[in-house]
Amino acid sequence: MIPFSCVVDSMRAANRLSEKNLFSWEYFAADENPVAASCGITVPTRALVEAKDLDSLVIVAPNTAQHFDDAKTLKRLKLLDKQRVNLGSASSGSFILARAGLLDECRCTIHWENIPVFKELYPHVEVAFTLYEIAERRFTCSGGTAALDMMLKLIENEYGRQLAQQISQQFQHDRIRTEIDSQQMADRIDLAMSAPKLIDVINLMENNIEVPLSLPSIADKCSLSLRQIERLFHKYRDVTPSQYYLSLRLMHAKQLLLNTNHSVIDISIATGFETQSYFTACYRKHFGSSPRNHRSQIATERKA
Repeated sequence: MIPFSCVVDSMRAANRLSEKNLFSWEYFAADENPVAASCGITVPTRALVEAKDLDSLVIVAPNTAQHFDDAKTLKRLKLLDKQRVNLGSASSGSFILARAGLLDECRCTIHWENIPVFKELYPHVEVAFTLYEIAERRFTCSGGTAALDMMLKLIENEYGRQLAQQISQQFQHDRIRTEIDSQQMADRIDLAMSAPKLIDVINLMENNIEVPLSLPSIADKCSLSLRQIERLFHKYRDVTPSQYYLSLRLMHAKQLLLNTNHSVIDISIATGFETQSYFTACYRKHFGSSPRNHRSQIATERKA
């Protein structure tokens, strides 16, 4: 609901503060049935096939959007693109645009938690760790309040910075974040101030999941000694560098396991494990369940 509200209410505020009818909007879905958010709020919608004379379409989707495969909707999105409609997404909606082949020629973004799965499903699409990306007739954001920043930037582009700033102030939003602002997990903000070198090490680990780097190689690339890296991880993460790197790879594996149809052996290879048996043992120790059992359990819960 947060990105949905940010998209809609920024337009409402633009109309109120400008005292003009700058925006009008409607709600559409794959069919004519109302759409229920995960919090229980229901939004009345019309079927997407009824959409006429659109300037822009923003896709707001749940975190299961990577499984969306409604042929009629994907075909409709392609038709809207041919009609020169601007197509955008709030977080997980990027999965649907990518599935329709509508992000092949531009850079996009999505919530940091979904990036591993997105890269695995659409390796040819350039996905960034930014808050939002705006290109010609495409705009995507990383979800949450980043949807507000994206909408404020779009409003600024169309109607000027003064109006965008007025909306930002109205929403107690301290500043309009830019396209170059990166998605930041809370712990990284603290590290940026206290241990910036550790962020370099962690970034290097995150960018080398399928073929893990050796710790001496990481130390060399970051101009640190092994002892310095060990001290940083002990002080700020209370684990060894090897334990942290293994945890990163297992979390990556978990995202692939629960959000793609890739086999367990393919996932083990994609996360740098030499054998499936070693991967299974590490996964069970870390998450308390084998990969197959965990996948079955989550699949059952989603169907309930």
